[in-house]
Amino acid sequence: MLEDFREKLAYQLLPWNRSVQFWARAADIYTGYKVCQLREGFVKDVEKRETMWERQHELAADKMYSLCFELGGLFLKAAQILGKPDLAPPAWVKRLVTLCDKAPSTRFGVVKQIIEKELGRKFDDVFEQFDEEPVGSASIAQVHRARLRSSQTNVAVKVQHPGVEHLMQVDIHNLQAFVLFLQKTDIKFDLFSLTKEMEKQIEYEFDFLREANSMERIRNSLTYNNKKPPVSIPHVIKDMVTRDVLVMEFVEGTPIMNLGNEIAKRGIDPGGKIASMAKQKILQNLTLAYGQMILKDGFFHADPHPGNILVCKGSEVALLDYGQVKELPDSLRLGYANLVLAIADNSFTRAVESYKELGIDTISNSSDGEEELFKLSLRMFDTRMPPGVTVLSPFGEESSLNKVAVQSFPEELFSVMRTIQLLRGLSVGLGINYSCSEQWRPIAEEALYKAGRLKGSDLKSQRRGVFSRIFRRGNG
Repeated sequence: MLEDFREKLAYQLLPWNRSVQFWARAADIYTGYKVCQLREGFVKDVEKRETMWERQHELAADKMYSLCFELGGLFLKAAQILGKPDLAPPAWVKRLVTLCDKAPSTRFGVVKQIIEKELGRKFDDVFEQFDEEPVGSASIAQVHRARLRSSQTNVAVKVQHPGVEHLMQVDIHNLQAFVLFLQKTDIKFDLFSLTKEMEKQIEYEFDFLREANSMERIRNSLTYNNKKPPVSIPHVIKDMVTRDVLVMEFVEGTPIMNLGNEIAKRGIDPGGKIASMAKQKILQNLTLAYGQMILKDGFFHADPHPGNILVCKGSEVALLDYGQVKELPDSLRLGYANLVLAIADNSFTRAVESYKELGIDTISNSSDGEEELFKLSLRMFDTRMPPGVTVLSPFGEESSLNKVAVQSFPEELFSVMRTIQLLRGLSVGLGINYSCSEQWRPIAEEALYKAGRLKGSDLKSQRRGVFSRIFRRGNG
């Protein structure tokens, strides 16, 4: 009786305890940076200042790692976003990138109970084989490989962790309060809208029925005119989906992060022509798929971290995990199509017009306001890299954000921006420098043409061979 009371009390105090832990750790990291900023004013030697900041980044990275690992949940998702070289210092990336597969798993006995309750059938009647160790465990759910007794089909079984949803809501509200503070003191960007978008998307992730419908909708939108879609999407197993359990086709493949090792294992020179052609095809198919999803349909996969991308036989790409999807209203979809054309054409004026149309509210303190805004557009919404540059952060010290303050930013566009950052990171990793805006030009033009905003005489793209030419030029 006493033990039950203690467990119940501990569960009730857990949200309060998490809040205290978050604020204590966040304040510690923030204070460390402010102290370093103050000390910098007393150090004249440039090398000493750089060494001082590198040390501060390393200390903060260790503290951020502890926060994300020990609190888990939402903060593991934050590690996925921040653990990229275009968004965080190298010391942070080095530490946080190892957290992507660190989510604790739910015990098999609990998983079995959840599956039987959700599907309304005995476990052994459904599965001939079931791997007790999950293939992967993330912040919201874990995935097991299994074999169906009825059809002898290999499947992936996705099961939610019990009790996680409420704690994630506590975490997101704490994070929102913290970013509001940062916006008032240090960062000239509307981060609060980002956290509101995160809150909305996380709520969606807990509904596997919605995820299954999203998978089917995106597959249908990418398969038209009897053409093979640019990416593979797992098929959902009929009548085996509930809010907490999702059974789908198991896709065999190599995580894109391990592509280099897999190429070398097959005896292929990673820097040779065959490997280069395979990498181009992989990146081309991914980019084409996202262009069609975002600009043609306005409904797209919005969780594009490398763990959700598999490379299958023949350099085919499989896109996994549809818990986070985003639907753009036509006004934003067409406004973004206009921005794509502005970037592809290097048009400063059109970029400014597109920002206004999209509702991106900016204030410039530079005499070269249009040029700086265009540079900011490239950082946020294009994959191209300047010569000799390997990291291009929209929030870096050299960023145009120091000259152009973004006061408001549509929540829906954060998912688009995150997709661009992923594609840029993949292009750097694969050694292919290209512009996604140039590749998306024909899709953007078609969207605007169908909406009556472009005339046939205004279409610049030559559809035939346009993608291969862009990749050859970008890689050359």
